Amino acid sequence: MSQTPSSPPAVRAPALAVLFAVVFINLVGFGLVVPLLPFFAQSLKAEAWQITLMFSAYSLGQFFAEPFWGRLSDRVGRKPVLLATLVANALGYLMLAFVPNIWLAVAVRLFTGLGAGNISTVQGYVADVTPPEQRAGRMGLIGAAFGLGFIVGPGLGGLLTQPQLGRLGYQLPIFLAAALAALAAIGVMVFLRESRAKADPSAARPAFLAGLKDAQTDPVVSRVLVVTLIYMAGFSAMESVFGLWSESRYAWGAREVGLSFMIVGVISVLNQGFLAGRLARRFGEARVLATGMLLFGASLVLQVLAPVEWFPAARLELGGLSLPVVQGWVVPIIMAVGACGMSLAMPNISAMISRASPPDRQGAMLGLNMASSSVARIFGPMVAGGLFSGLGHDWPFLIGALLTVPAAVMALNAGRVIRKVDDGVKAPA
Repeated sequence: MSQTPSSPPAVRAPALAVLFAVVFINLVGFGLVVPLLPFFAQSLKAEAWQITLMFSAYSLGQFFAEPFWGRLSDRVGRKPVLLATLVANALGYLMLAFVPNIWLAVAVRLFTGLGAGNISTVQGYVADVTPPEQRAGRMGLIGAAFGLGFIVGPGLGGLLTQPQLGRLGYQLPIFLAAALAALAAIGVMVFLRESRAKADPSAARPAFLAGLKDAQTDPVVSRVLVVTLIYMAGFSAMESVFGLWSESRYAWGAREVGLSFMIVGVISVLNQGFLAGRLARRFGEARVLATGMLLFGASLVLQVLAPVEWFPAARLELGGLSLPVVQGWVVPIIMAVGACGMSLAMPNISAMISRASPPDRQGAMLGLNMASSSVARIFGPMVAGGLFSGLGHDWPFLIGALLTVPAAVMALNAGRVIRKVDDGVKAPA
């Protein structure tokens, strides 16, 4: 039976499960190494700015790889691209486990980021095999895989890390990430059939970062892209130095860091699923976005202000019982506040861009938003490493918090423009 654009090929349930697993494994693999990366890098005698450079290198690889793999999958098919990226992931994690110095570790992280940029290919496969009326639901599954991966990855990475074993104790989670990528590659080979008909070589291809000029002149999209840039830079900065910060302040290790990020993932998934949409319908996307920015900024300040020791003896006497107390236990609670803010921000940013863009430019504008997020993840950790080493451990948090104020103002201004357009008033350029 021939494949036509109007009649997507039949898709088997195992194929969708494999696609879900590909996205899930990408995020689990990323999340597995997040809590241990600073401590693993310290075993290589790395400085703080070099450690944060490992985070930036991964995001730099994703920035260039995502559009490249997406365009390549349009030409040669989805299945070979998925296989290539998963094999690259597995090799990247294995190489990371055995790197002898920090500079090779940075190079390996760049390579792994190049292999991780396959989300657009997964989305393309889902669109290929799904009737239009079912695409929203199946794309939602891909989003669920994102959230679930970021819940499982950091927690599992923290639990598997065994510092008492030396370097091997940091290699164990990395080996698991490599094994999961290899397992997903086997699933692609066994369960996935090619979904893409051969592309017309004469068809025009969209340029890299297509629509940038239109975005710059749009009073809503331009502001919202800056909001994305600011809040994602703040989060990636915090993420990259959090292990070093919590180690110096509370003597935490990879386990405590991993469980803290797992809490962030849980709160984000719950808020996006049950709260963000209801609040936006009641108060408007712009107000909810601005509130999310300020909540996130407040959480960064509260982390700095949190007492170093609530119980100096590290034990709590309660009813004749002597209970051990984890120093810094309030920090995950504060991080949950920040996660609430971020989870309110992300869906409303997409909604505002969609409302402000014509149907034939929505894809390009949303793609630019992803590019803005990637740029923030490249430069946020770099700046954080310099601030951490040069000015002090708390400065990456304080600068990130300060930047959320203009981000909130921009969100409110973008909301005013949208309301004027809705009211039939010509929006200012």
